[in-house]
Amino acid sequence: MMLRILLSNDDGVTAPGIQVLAAALQENYYVQVVAPDRNRSGASNALTLDRSLRINTLENGDISVLDGTPTDCVYLGVNRLVLPRPEIVIAGINRGPNLGDDVIYSGTVAAAMEGRHLGLPALAISLDGDRHYETAAEITCRLLQMLQTTFLRAGNILNVNVPDLPLEQIKGFRVTRCGSRHAAEEVYSMQDPKGNMLYWLGPPGDKRDAGPETDFAAVEQGYVSITPLQVDLTAYKAQELVKDWLVKAEVDGEC
Repeated sequence: MMLRILLSNDDGVTAPGIQVLAAALQENYYVQVVAPDRNRSGASNALTLDRSLRINTLENGDISVLDGTPTDCVYLGVNRLVLPRPEIVIAGINRGPNLGDDVIYSGTVAAAMEGRHLGLPALAISLDGDRHYETAAEITCRLLQMLQTTFLRAGNILNVNVPDLPLEQIKGFRVTRCGSRHAAEEVYSMQDPKGNMLYWLGPPGDKRDAGPETDFAAVEQGYVSITPLQVDLTAYKAQELVKDWLVKAEVDGEC
């Protein structure tokens, strides 16, 4: 029985990354694409709760969610649109990397996170560029084969970033941690003909932590970066610190 895959993204249903990956996966698996009708990069985990959602089934069978976010797409796909229920959620191939702090904003990572939240294994696949989508598709197929051969028991999302290189130039896999960036501070502005101000958010900040064990370093050196991500954001190491602070604050407040 073929593995049932729900494939989504944040670049939109017709983006080259998702189409190349769908074609590669369909050679061996059942694949249903459920993706936003347009680019929703940076949507993070946004879920549409203030209005209804509509879908459109394209000629090739792909489903687009009109004005939907990546999280909407996975929620609808897993709970209603893909029957029987999919067995894994894959998000990508994203145009451009999702490294370091990017994972906070990424719609690609959010789509995978929603799959994990709904109880399914999940992969987020990104390409560090926009040329060698076939490389990222082949890497994804290899990872799927590995997951089917040896099941990964950890309840994590695998955030996979692939160098934008021909397949034969990929050096291998590295398990990494998220690096970090300096805070983004650029805002571009201009005035329209009616005198209203228009604003554009600037690019991400430069790398701050790009040490040898980070996702930044792995991709820069030609390795596929695999970073396990978790949904639980609790800072366990800080719990005792906050308890101590709370006690001290209460005592000081009585004086």
